[in-house]
Amino acid sequence: FFDDLSQNSMRTLLLVSCLAVAYGASPAPVKPSLVRGDTPQSRSAIAAKPSAALTAASAKGSPAVKKASLLAAAPGGFDYSLMLYFVFWYVGNAIYNLYNTMALKAVGGKHSGLTMTVSTMQLGVCTVYAGLLWLSNFNPITLLGLQKPSKMPLPQTTKGDLVATLPVGFCAAAAHSAGVFCLGADPLFGQIVKAGEPVLSAFVNTVFYGKPPSMAKVVCLFFIVAGVGFASLKKAATGGYQLKFDERALIFGLIGNSFAAFKGSENKKLMTKEGVKDRMGGVANQFALTEVFGFLISLPVMFATEYKKFPEFLSLLSSSKQLQVGLLMSGMSFYLYNELATMTIKKTGAVTASVANTAKRVVVLVFMSAVTGKALTDEQKIGAAIAIAFVMLYSVIDDLVKKFMPKKD
Repeated sequence: FFDDLSQNSMRTLLLVSCLAVAYGASPAPVKPSLVRGDTPQSRSAIAAKPSAALTAASAKGSPAVKKASLLAAAPGGFDYSLMLYFVFWYVGNAIYNLYNTMALKAVGGKHSGLTMTVSTMQLGVCTVYAGLLWLSNFNPITLLGLQKPSKMPLPQTTKGDLVATLPVGFCAAAAHSAGVFCLGADPLFGQIVKAGEPVLSAFVNTVFYGKPPSMAKVVCLFFIVAGVGFASLKKAATGGYQLKFDERALIFGLIGNSFAAFKGSENKKLMTKEGVKDRMGGVANQFALTEVFGFLISLPVMFATEYKKFPEFLSLLSSSKQLQVGLLMSGMSFYLYNELATMTIKKTGAVTASVANTAKRVVVLVFMSAVTGKALTDEQKIGAAIAIAFVMLYSVIDDLVKKFMPKKD
């Protein structure tokens, strides 16, 4: 029974991952009947000469302007660049997990005493890359979506802006470091724990920001916790079940989820500050600044906790090709996949990106199981299926409830 159920669970979640990508890459069609003054003749004219329609419609925000821009920007109704961003986001995350595991193994694993150093050096790679982008005034990330590369000038931030960005950088550093500790302890169970991020997010937003989730979301949270709990079970020799999991992966996974929730809320607060968006100069600059601050904040923590092992790390770095490649590739892929994630949010919205992020967990979980050679137990498959499915439902439940709620007159 458990074999069939676990196989069906993973198949279902893989299907969900494909649907999520398709959902994000296919914008909702605009109904012509909803546009005032729409006629077959006007549609033909706009499709033939969108620039002429834009010129004729001088009023800002007029229906003709909106419609012409839609037709010009998305011929055929399919955004190929967005689809590619989703694909490379998934691929980048899988590559990060692979090379993060390689780097940690190169320094001796989870008990080596160099995990914080690996985490900090990854952010160091991110910082160097961000510096190169600013020096060249060139960001090639959009090439992955078959678009022209964009310019990336230095942000025109004030001293006050930088101070206001510090909490975001601190939370980003803590979330990343905790994530490295978590995945270094158990790459598979760590992914399952990280999938439960909405639970900690709901707690943080309720207690610290006064923004509790809806009752529908609270119901989903119980199932997410239940799924992670079930994934922690192991069948004993007596035939019963007992809790058995890597405590290090669980603890650091929960810490990472908490700081990720704080980071999201602090970032929203930062973006509401007047003029910050304009002075930062876009999402790419904002993300780059966050990574630079994360590295600078991680450095003193690294030296305070692992300074005795640092000479050993330098010796390994000079002699181990596995560590060199692992650090470079994990740092670069971490930067790129996170930048792609922010770009998909910008193009689709938080809900779609959240659904796609849920599907990403499935892809990475299956990928890491394959590359590490560590098979998921039946309990882990079923528990992961429950947790991840309800994380996806958590992302969309409020919108679904609104659709079925009776409309007020």
